[in-house]
Amino acid sequence: MTDQSPIHPQTGCRIGIDVGGTFTDFVLADAATGAITIFKEPSVPQDPSASVERGLPKLLERAGRRPEDVRLIVHGTTIGLNAVIQRRGARMGLVVSRGMRGVLEIGRSQMPNAFSYLVDKEEPLVRRRLVLETATRILEDGSVEESATDAELDAIADTFRAAGVEAVGILLLHSYRRPDVELDLAARLKQRLPNVEVTASAAIWPEQREYERGLVALMNAYVQPIMSSYLERLDRRVKALGIAAPIYITANNGGTLSLATAAERPIDTLLSGPASGVVAAAVSASASGVDRVVTVDMGGTSADMSVIVAGEPEMTNSTHIGDFPIILPVVNVSAIGAGGGSIVWVDDYGVLKIGPASAGADPGPVCYGRGGTEPTVTDCYLVSGFIDPERFVGGRMRLDIEAARAALDRIGARIGLPEGPDRAARAAETALRVTTAVMTAELSKGIAQRGQDLRSFTLLPFGGAGPTQANLIADTAGLSRMIVPARPGTLCALGAIMADVKRDYVRTAFFDLSEDATAGAHIAELVSGLARDAGTWIDGEGDLLTRHDFLVSFDMRYHGQAFNLPVAAQWNGESVDIAAAIEDFHRAHERLYHFRDLEASVEITTIRLRVTGYVESIRSAAAGSERTAPALGARDLYWKGVAHRATVLSRNSLAIGDTFEGSAILEQEDTTIVVLPGWHGRVDPAGNLIIDKAGPR
Repeated sequence: MTDQSPIHPQTGCRIGIDVGGTFTDFVLADAATGAITIFKEPSVPQDPSASVERGLPKLLERAGRRPEDVRLIVHGTTIGLNAVIQRRGARMGLVVSRGMRGVLEIGRSQMPNAFSYLVDKEEPLVRRRLVLETATRILEDGSVEESATDAELDAIADTFRAAGVEAVGILLLHSYRRPDVELDLAARLKQRLPNVEVTASAAIWPEQREYERGLVALMNAYVQPIMSSYLERLDRRVKALGIAAPIYITANNGGTLSLATAAERPIDTLLSGPASGVVAAAVSASASGVDRVVTVDMGGTSADMSVIVAGEPEMTNSTHIGDFPIILPVVNVSAIGAGGGSIVWVDDYGVLKIGPASAGADPGPVCYGRGGTEPTVTDCYLVSGFIDPERFVGGRMRLDIEAARAALDRIGARIGLPEGPDRAARAAETALRVTTAVMTAELSKGIAQRGQDLRSFTLLPFGGAGPTQANLIADTAGLSRMIVPARPGTLCALGAIMADVKRDYVRTAFFDLSEDATAGAHIAELVSGLARDAGTWIDGEGDLLTRHDFLVSFDMRYHGQAFNLPVAAQWNGESVDIAAAIEDFHRAHERLYHFRDLEASVEITTIRLRVTGYVESIRSAAAGSERTAPALGARDLYWKGVAHRATVLSRNSLAIGDTFEGSAILEQEDTTIVVLPGWHGRVDPAGNLIIDKAGPR
């Protein structure tokens, strides 16, 4: 796709792009000076590449740059994720070992809801009539019991062809033991279906658990036509603007991938958008010396949380897309609530609800004046005085506060608020209190499930609505400190150009470390094989990488346990320190479960390897391109039934060391920061805002 032309890190500029439900965010970083230019363009849900095409020239003009100055573009997209959730992917077929035809319906043999028999089970990605069986069967020891005949494959191909199947997944029992068998079957079927994408599960993710491995392969094939088409269209539109720089796509694991890899493995990009924001949040937290951070990314459609400890985002090898389990390494991000575009509504029982439906970018909130009739969280911010109708998005959008008031007044009437001039404001506050309560409860639950206390964390908000909502959450949850990065509203786009190139590899392999004296040599051989594959891949990812390294870990357990703990491995390129791995596993088990079992056998079930190709880091520059007047005035901030008179400041007016007291509203182009009464803030040497609750911390 895009030519991989050499990148000279100390010249030109890099651009990060994050496509959200309401806005497409752009960040341009000057490679020599670190100067940052940001821009927001309304998203085009029907074709996100259109907002990229519209926004790039405006960004370059604002930065005083030419298309030929661009050396790298890193783009985050939710195209694949939305295709899975909205069921807009390819028409799928699946080939399984004989006797496994019900694998998608059976799943993990769990009900979708433990409290109700009436909740429908998630519809499988492949209809049962298009799940076909093959005689090919791999036994647990890796031997092949039987192979498919040509006549059998002819019949399978005929069935798929007649049904108009566009993509086929292959899922054989125990194929993680023998990926070559699945690959051979895929090649034979591809010969019969040359215009159909055929994906072997072991080629995408050769890990045990047939159901989860099959889902990874199916989702990859399901979204591949849509993603390939989008990436080609994006590449074509960017080139038409005169930009010849390579395009990279953000990945689930917090890294990036070349356009070619993203088109081949779109499964690695489905959850990439929020991950890049967490990467930038980790950099910001480390710059301010904050070790324990919980982030809230609140955009136009939803809000997500993540945890950062000692500068490292928390990772997980198990998450969900919709109701489907995914067994890929991802930055651990979980949904906790609504976004700025989430609709405020009243159910049949008179109960006020927020979301999950969103007004999106079109028609958007009522105050946008684009035909929206249902009030949103953004309308509540406007009516409550949190945002200025004249200075939204740096003054490029004028908001209709009277339309927002009228819509919220109707909500107030439906929930029984008395008629009066303040009914709209009271309805707005009620909606914001509901939003805050839901998000606080989900945050507390998420941290409690980690065995920790939310009050011991610092809250770091980002996204267009995150800093507007954050102080309400912190005040309700009992947190005493927040840290707001310099450009929180475009942090996902900034994180994209901060990220390195990364890819994960896995191999299921069972070793009893207490019984097998040769385990160390066999494990080292498998790790070396993964490293060779990873090294070959990283060498083909372009010329922007300065160096690369490997990180190895094991999934380990005591004999008889059903679940594993991840343990970092000490690998020197030739051998693995097994004794250190065993001791580290004991410590991890004791830390989580408060005991270690020195009598039990310790097992390794899975070997994991991550390759990281490092991109030259961008220099940092002070936030704010110019100083402005210290105060823009004052306005009423309506909260807890009281109108608080709040000082309105431009964030660009604040220098390092400056302080301010709440009530205050800090405005910047990409967001608005609300500081409640009883809180005070300062600008730290990293340019971040540190906002503390008054009194001893």
